[in-house]
Amino acid sequence: MRIALAQINPLVGDLLGNGAQLLQACRTAADRGADLVVAPELALWGYPPRDLLLRPALRQRQTQALDQLAAQLPSGLTLLLGVSETASDGQQPDLFNAAALVEPQGWRVVARKRLLPSYDVFDERRYFRPADQPCLLELERGGRRWRLGLTLCEDLWVEERLVGQRLLGADPIGELQALRPDLLLNLSASPFGQGKAALRRQLASAAADRLGCPVVYVNQAGGNDELIFDGGSFVGTPGGGVPCQLAFAAADLACWQTEASTTPAAPPLPDPQELLLRNLVLGVRDYARKCGFQSALLGLSGGIDSALVAVIAAAALGPKQLQAVLMPSPWSSAGSIDDALALADRLGIANQTVPIAALMASFDQALSPALGGAPLGLTAENLQSRIRGTLLMALANQQGQLLLTTGNKSELAVGYCTLYGDMNGGLAVIGDLYKTSVFRLCAWIDSPAAAACRRELGLPAEGELVGEAIRAKPPSAELRPDQRDSDSLPDYAVLDPLLKALIERQRSPEELIAEGCDPALAERVQGLLQRAEFKRRQAPPLLKVSGRAFGSGWRMPIAAAG
Repeated sequence: MRIALAQINPLVGDLLGNGAQLLQACRTAADRGADLVVAPELALWGYPPRDLLLRPALRQRQTQALDQLAAQLPSGLTLLLGVSETASDGQQPDLFNAAALVEPQGWRVVARKRLLPSYDVFDERRYFRPADQPCLLELERGGRRWRLGLTLCEDLWVEERLVGQRLLGADPIGELQALRPDLLLNLSASPFGQGKAALRRQLASAAADRLGCPVVYVNQAGGNDELIFDGGSFVGTPGGGVPCQLAFAAADLACWQTEASTTPAAPPLPDPQELLLRNLVLGVRDYARKCGFQSALLGLSGGIDSALVAVIAAAALGPKQLQAVLMPSPWSSAGSIDDALALADRLGIANQTVPIAALMASFDQALSPALGGAPLGLTAENLQSRIRGTLLMALANQQGQLLLTTGNKSELAVGYCTLYGDMNGGLAVIGDLYKTSVFRLCAWIDSPAAAACRRELGLPAEGELVGEAIRAKPPSAELRPDQRDSDSLPDYAVLDPLLKALIERQRSPEELIAEGCDPALAERVQGLLQRAEFKRRQAPPLLKVSGRAFGSGWRMPIAAAG
C-alpha cells in the first residue's frame, strides 16, 4: 500500500477552504500513485478551533465539506482525516475528537480520541468526551486486508519514561497490541516546542517496538495565533528507523510504500537554533497572513531584541513589506542609532527616524502643573516608552500595518516593560524567548552554520546579519544617561535560570533556596514575577516556543498571594 502523508496548513474555522486544500493534496497524492492519504487531527477545522466548535453552523459546514470531499475525491483513493463528531445523547460535552474515512462513495467516522489533553494550551475536555475503545480499521488495498491501528495525537504520548508524566486514563497503544495492527496511524496537531521533534520520534519508535509495526505520524503545519505547528511528519519503524520524513515548518506531502525493502536510519534533525528560527518565521508569516496584514512595522533601537525581531520579520514577510522606525531620545547613544541603521541596511528594510526630544519636552510642560514639577524617575522613563508606543501605533494604524513588539520573555516575566509603551502592538514575536536565548539565537544566525538556512529564508547568506556591535552591547533601554538593564535587574545569566525554574518547572522560592539560591534573590524575582501579572494580562499575543509561555497556557490570577 502506498500512503501519502498530507501535512497541511489550515486556517482555523475555514472548513470549506481547508477541505479544498485537502482535496488538492489528494489529487497530488493520486498523481503519485497513493492508495491512502492521511491528514492531521481536526484537519477541516484547523487546530485549535476552540469555541468555534460550539457553533451549529460550522458543524453543518463540516458535513458539507466532507460531502464535497467524497464527491470529488480521485477514484481509487481513500482519505483519513481528523474531524469532530457530534454525540447523539444530548449530554455535554457533545463532541468526540474523531477521525473519518472518506471514499468516493461517502464518508464515515472510524476512530475517536482516547486521551484528551487539558493542560498548558490544550483545553479539549471543554469540548470533547473521551472514547473508551481502541480503534482498528480494516482496509482492502493492494490485494490484501490491512489492519490499521488509529490514534489521535495525545493517544501516542503514553510513555512516561519519555514524557515524564502522562494523562490519567487508557493506554491506547497497549490496548492495540492484542489487535495486532499492520500499521499504526497517528493524526496529530502538535505545536512546536524546543526538543519536541526528537521526542516525537522517540514516542513513535516506542510504539512501533510495542506493536511490531511501522508508525505513520502526520502533523499539522503553520501558525495559528500563538501556536506554531512545525510539521515534521514522518514514518517510524521498530528499532528507530525513519524511512520517510517531511519538512519542518512548512506544508508538505510525501508518499511512503509499505513494502519498502529497506529501513534507513533516522536522518538527523536540524540544529535546534535553526528549528527555532524557522518556526518563529512561520509564526510571524502565518499570523500576518491569516489576520489579513500585508506588511509590518517595528521600532528599531539598535539593541539585540529589536534586531532579532527585524531579522525574523524580514524573513517572514520579505524586506519590502517591513518598515523600521528609529525614535531617538536625548539619551540615545550615537552608536545605537548607527547600529540600527546598519542593520536596516543589511536587511534591506525601509526606515525612518522620528526624534522624540520635543515630544518629551511637551509632556514635561503639560504635566508640570499637575505634578508640581517635571515628571521624574520611572514616570519620566515610562513616558519615553509611551511616546514611542503612541507613535508606532499611529503609523501602523495609518498605514494598515501589523505592529510587532520586540520585548523578550525575561522582561515580560519581571515587568521590565511599559504598558501602552513598548508593549504596544499586535504580536510579541520573541515574547517567549528569554534574553539569554535571544543572544544564543543571534549568535547562531551570525555564524557560518546558518548560511544555508538564511539563504532559504530569503535573507543575506554571507557575513554577519545581526552584527557583533549589537550582540556585544550591554543590554540597555537607554531611558536615562548611561542606563543599563543591570541597574534594575540581576544579570540575565543569573535571572533567566531562576525564571525558567519558577515559570516552567513551577518551583517555589523555598525550593530554589533549598537548592542553593540566594534567599533575597529568589524572593525578589518571585515578587517581580507575581507583581507583573497585571501587565501580562494586557500584553499582545506571543509566539509560544517554550514548555510554558505567557499565553493561553498561563492562567494565573492577578490579585493573589503565593
